[in-house]
Parts: sequence; structure tokens; C-alpha cells
Amino acid sequence: MTPLRLSVLDQSVARAGVPQDLSIRDTVSLAEHCERLGYHRFWLSEHHAMPTIVGTAPEVLMAAVAVRTSTIRIGSAGVMLPHYSPFKVAEQFRVLDALAPGRIDLGVGRAPGSDHRTAMLLNPDQRSSDAFPQQVRELQAWVTGEDMPQGHAGHGIQAFPRGATSPQLWMLGSSSYGAQLAAHFGMPYSFAHFITDGEGCGEALELYRHQFKPGFTRRPQANACVWALAADTEELAWHLFASRERTRIDRQTGRFNPLLPPDQAPRAYTEAEAAYRHALRSKAMVGTGAQVAAKLRALAQELEVEELVVITWTYEPHAQRRSYELLAQELQLKA
Repeated sequence: MTPLRLSVLDQSVARAGVPQDLSIRDTVSLAEHCERLGYHRFWLSEHHAMPTIVGTAPEVLMAAVAVRTSTIRIGSAGVMLPHYSPFKVAEQFRVLDALAPGRIDLGVGRAPGSDHRTAMLLNPDQRSSDAFPQQVRELQAWVTGEDMPQGHAGHGIQAFPRGATSPQLWMLGSSSYGAQLAAHFGMPYSFAHFITDGEGCGEALELYRHQFKPGFTRRPQANACVWALAADTEELAWHLFASRERTRIDRQTGRFNPLLPPDQAPRAYTEAEAAYRHALRSKAMVGTGAQVAAKLRALAQELEVEELVVITWTYEPHAQRRSYELLAQELQLKA
């Protein structure tokens, strides 16, 4: 059996009653912790104007992680490319590669990572997402040092600094669109299992593999990003899960608030909310380290992937760190 490779996605979640700047510093500390445990990658997300998630600038956080680590791969999951100039993103990630040569993943996505009004502030061009495939192609060229063709406005322009290595481009998605685009360009693909609660994940990965043409990479390379929480006892794990559960239920009615302590999270739910809560719990990867590890192995086998990226929300940082410790032990990660 091929060993399951585990990676991490952290979003710098805001916590009720806790200064938001602590969430950013906790993310950097978590990266150091997970490197010591043997995790393969540490990815950072991009969200804007969202009270629940304060990780707004993954490229800045990646720089902080880069100078505090030495072996773990560091990546964006992802840069919402329609907001930005591909050339500027290429420059940023070439600088990151200079700080951590050969360890940088440049994950990109098409989603706004925000509401419509905020997206307009980031880029007033409402049609910017239509150019996403072209942006991806340009970004890959500038990141790797390939020249733009004759007639392109960027012909002869290079993104500095140059080095012996370059960031690896990843396509992120939660639908068939990203899978097809990744297959078309022949690039690695990551499915956001935690966003859809797994819906459409298997189909998207199969579509990616079936349509893949060698391009940025020679063969398909895929993983899935899943939400999971382990604790020393099953009872404690479900208690800690109450914080995440509350945010997911509130989000159904457009309420985005900082994470609450687990003992303050439960509230009275409507019939529809109670049904959603039941469905959420039935799919949740929550339990002891052994229980969650078994669920992760089963999911990886079902999806035919050799790597899962784990995202974990807890109110207390030590509970999040303990969850990653337990999974590292159960899955025998090598520090």
C-alpha cells in the first residue's frame, strides 16, 4: 500500500474575543509545528472582507513561513487570479522561490474569495474571470522564464528574480471547470472537498485524469483538500467540532462571524438547520486520531489519490495542533 501523504491548509480563522493579528501569527507557528511533524505542504488561502477568515494575503504569509521553515513546501490555495496582473503575481512568487528555493506551490483559482462588492474593489472589471485561462498561461510562462510570443504585450519582459528553481503551478477548484482546465494545461489539480462536503469530488478527479494532456507536468498529479478534526477522545473531538458546526450553519443564512468557543457555540436550530446539522455530522471526519486516520485512508482510496490536504478549525490553537499531531502519529508521517 502506498503511504498516504498529508499536507495542511490553514485559513487564519478569526476567533471571538481574540485579536485578529494573533490568528496570523498562529498560522506561522502552525507551519513550523507541522513541518516538525512531517507534513508535506503548508498551504494558505485567500479571502477578503470576511469576518470569519482573516487570511487575506497568502503571498505575504508565505514569506513569513518561508523564513521560519526549511523543508516543508509552502503554497497558496489559492491566489484568486482574476483580481490581479499575472505578471505581478509571477514577480511575487519568484521572490518567494528565492526565499525558499524549490519549495513554492502557486495555487490559483477563479472564484472571487469574497462577495461581489469586495471583488469589484479588487478589480472593477466584472469580466476579468473570462480571461482566467489566458491568465494561467501567462502566469506559467512568467514564472518559469518562458518568453511571450511575438505580438504579445509582454514579449521580451521577464519576471525577476530568476533562479535555478521555479514555483509549481496548481489549479484549485470545486467543480468540473477547474478539473477540465487543469487537464487542458497539463497541470496539478486540487479539489476543495471541504467546500462541497465531497459532492462532485470523485467526478472532477476522474474528469481531470481522463482529459489530462502532458503540459506543465508530464502526468496527472491530484489531491483533495478535506476538513478533519482529531482529539484524544471521540467525545472531546465532537465537543471541539461545535465551533466549526456553528459557523457552517450560520453561513447558510448569510451570517459570517468569528469562531465561537465550543461551549458557547450551540444554539436553538430551526427544523431546516437541524436537518443540515445532521447531514454535516454524518459526513464529518471527526473523532480520535485512529478514527479520523481510517476515514482519511478510506477517502484517499476511494478518490485514488496519494495525498490529502487537511484543514482544521478549532477555537483554541493547541487543539488544532494536537489534531495534526494525532494524525501524523496514526499515519506515520516522517519528521
